[in-house]
Amino acid sequence: MAKGSINVSVENIFPLIKKFLYSDHEIFLRELISNATDATLKLKHLTSIGESKVEYGNPKIEIKIDKEGKKLHIIDQGLGMTAEEVEKYINQVAFSGAEEFLDKYKDTAKDSGIIGHFGLGFYSAFMVAEKVEIITKSHTDAPAAHWTCDGSPEFTLEASDKTERGTEIILHISEGEEEFLEEGRIRELLTKYNKFMPIPIKFGTKEVNDPDFTPKTTTDKDGKETTEPHKQITVDDIINNPNPAWTKQPTDLEDEDYKSFYRELYPMQFEEPLFHIHLNVDYPFNLTGILYFPKMTNDLNMQKDKIQLYQNQVFVTDNVEGIVPEFLTMLRGVIDSPDIPLNVSRSYLQADGAVKKISSYITRKVADKLKSLFNSNREDFEKKWDDIKIVIEYGMLSEEKFFEKADSFALYPTVDGKYYTFEELTNAVKAKQTDKDGKMVILYASNKDEQHAYIESAKAKGYEVLLLDSPIVSHLMQKLETTKENISFARVDADHIDNLIKKDDTVISKLSEDEKTKLDELLKEVVPSEKFMVQLEAMDSSASPFMITQPEFMRRMKEMQQTGGGMFGMGHMPEMYNLIVNTNHDLINDILNTEAKEDKERLINQSLDLARLSQGLLKGEELTNFIKRSYEMIK
Repeated sequence: MAKGSINVSVENIFPLIKKFLYSDHEIFLRELISNATDATLKLKHLTSIGESKVEYGNPKIEIKIDKEGKKLHIIDQGLGMTAEEVEKYINQVAFSGAEEFLDKYKDTAKDSGIIGHFGLGFYSAFMVAEKVEIITKSHTDAPAAHWTCDGSPEFTLEASDKTERGTEIILHISEGEEEFLEEGRIRELLTKYNKFMPIPIKFGTKEVNDPDFTPKTTTDKDGKETTEPHKQITVDDIINNPNPAWTKQPTDLEDEDYKSFYRELYPMQFEEPLFHIHLNVDYPFNLTGILYFPKMTNDLNMQKDKIQLYQNQVFVTDNVEGIVPEFLTMLRGVIDSPDIPLNVSRSYLQADGAVKKISSYITRKVADKLKSLFNSNREDFEKKWDDIKIVIEYGMLSEEKFFEKADSFALYPTVDGKYYTFEELTNAVKAKQTDKDGKMVILYASNKDEQHAYIESAKAKGYEVLLLDSPIVSHLMQKLETTKENISFARVDADHIDNLIKKDDTVISKLSEDEKTKLDELLKEVVPSEKFMVQLEAMDSSASPFMITQPEFMRRMKEMQQTGGGMFGMGHMPEMYNLIVNTNHDLINDILNTEAKEDKERLINQSLDLARLSQGLLKGEELTNFIKRSYEMIK
């Protein structure tokens, strides 16, 4: 038996490991299983190139709990270690065997899937164990070795009678860490971190129906049929899927395979994904994965942290900000890349060159997929627009390259259910909706029912009205107005329609200047000035006599402030509206010609109440008809 001290540069590294190596103690299981996977994949590679003469077979990794003995066992059937290799790889802390192996076999090990880069991974065992044993037998003829360490720099290394190739790590669980002796807790960690590891992981056994057994059915004298119970057999409980969909070629997968994998990733998600994007690139970086577009809501925060990040099938995190462009963090799925460093800070990730390239690649790939879906089946794309628009609009705002690509597939729906690309939209409205100054005015509504009367006024003039109702649409319009030439957006209730798109022809007012002055003074006495700015306008006599509007600029700035951005402080300003009074409506003439002042005020207040009512108490066509009838009654 040999004794010695671990080669460390500080007096006792183990307290440091427990405190600083990883933020979560549970990571130890991921690290140890990753090392076991490395050892198995190394053996596979060595047997494939003839450097190891053993039979590779169908190895697995086994996890066993000895609750009574307070021990946790991790057993692999990989290439094992000699006593000299234990001395080298275990006792020289931070010396990664996987890295040395990859360097030695860099020309032939490219596709071997070895995880590597775990460095101090083995020593994470001491975060939860007071003593750790390694019993290992090399794939060579060298004798087995048994290493023991109790969490101090002192260790023992002696011969072992182990005869089977591979390594068994025994963790003597520390006081206070007994949760890692519970089957439910270990199963939870295996499912979280090792669900898609490339080597089968056994955790106990389970009973299943014997596939070779056919139950017999018998019929008694009364003709009643009885089927014997299915025969049960005991099999290994393999908790992982070693060959997940993202590791396969897209040509080998059907649409149902992608849906099935989505259900595997999100067993509690009952809605099918809208479509998927398969990522597969090996230059200038390595990246595989599958991203899914789920049905979206307008709540941007509810959707996040659903993409899982892996490194060679080892789960790392489901917080992918800095790796996936922010607008795509609302998607779901898996990204796997050996080029993304593990266990480093967010700021490091965001500054990493490989990560920046990965982010750009994912943006381009998503844009290309969306364009392909739009081109191949526009009708289906239009049906899905409401479920995906929030991601696309967010991308157009946050990623310049995505904004440029989205020009060909971003849609602008109308209140009548038509869908335009931006080019189609401008071609459709250019002739009628260009104002006297040559600027094209794109009209939109955010709520078909609440803004029904305003929409009808615009449609009566042959104008097209878009339906733009996402929470970030104000930001998007601002972006389009500054990027595209000579256009502006105006919501249909921002002013009366002739002011929204000013033409050369002007409507003559029926009122004289004196009558206008009298009307203005009367209105200012009755209408609360802290809420309304009175605006006298000569409009068609058929247009509403009183109309409440909110200026586009102020309302849009408030909306932008509420969703981040816009002019500072606008979001906290009180709501201010314009009260547009149609001087050509018969009711206005009636108000002026009414003798008693209280009757004048009653007519104004009734009209104002009706205009207020149009802001939301009744909706749609019912509201429009109600207002028309009510004004007729007032007259």
